[in-house]
Amino acid sequence: MADDELDSLYGAEPAAFTALRTELVAEAKERGDAAAAKRIAAARKPTTAAWIVNRLALRRKDTKKRLSDLGDRLRAAHAEMDGERIRDLSAEQHKLIDELTRAALQAADVQRPSASVREDVTGTLQAAVADPDVTRRLGRLTKPERWSGFGVGEAAPASAPVKRSGTAAQRRLDKLKAAVADAEREKAEADDALSLRKAERDDARAALREAQRRLERSEAAYDKAEGANRAAAESLKEAKAQLKRA
Repeated sequence: MADDELDSLYGAEPAAFTALRTELVAEAKERGDAAAAKRIAAARKPTTAAWIVNRLALRRKDTKKRLSDLGDRLRAAHAEMDGERIRDLSAEQHKLIDELTRAALQAADVQRPSASVREDVTGTLQAAVADPDVTRRLGRLTKPERWSGFGVGEAAPASAPVKRSGTAAQRRLDKLKAAVADAEREKAEADDALSLRKAERDDARAALREAQRRLERSEAAYDKAEGANRAAAESLKEAKAQLKRA
């Protein structure tokens, strides 16, 4: 049951993530499924790019298989050092990544993505080709992924010189992008925590206001009962006095 709920959670728009997570946790607790409640509560809000890729994987069930199959064929071609096959598969990879990037943005109804969001979506799909672990986690990603290795899916032309400065620059760029992604994830988690604390504070304030209203009603009822008690005592006293005079 928790898997279906997590699918709905990670498929929802980021703005609705925190409220939906709270609702799903409450539902799991209500039906007595503590394990599901714990898994759902531990879910972290994804960045925009991660959410876009998650929605694609959740809506198009063949996404994982297509990326995984291509990755398997690329690894086999590299293991056999089949240059021609590697070039053919690299071309196939670029075509597939372009197709899935467009499909992901369309599924998320993102008409004009920023350059960084588009790049993060593309980089995550490329990482899924290269890394089976990334492929497995599609649909549950919290931040963009990027493949920093060499070989799979990025075959260099034969006899191409190695550009060491370019490689170093790319590594620095990858590290900076990873740092930005980590910062985005931490900001999203901080936003989640702030929203949760705000909801708890608002609930506590509402409970306090209701308690104050109940106290005021109780005090008013007590004052009324006390007045009635005094009146009854006076009536009793007067009745006894009349009886004595009689």
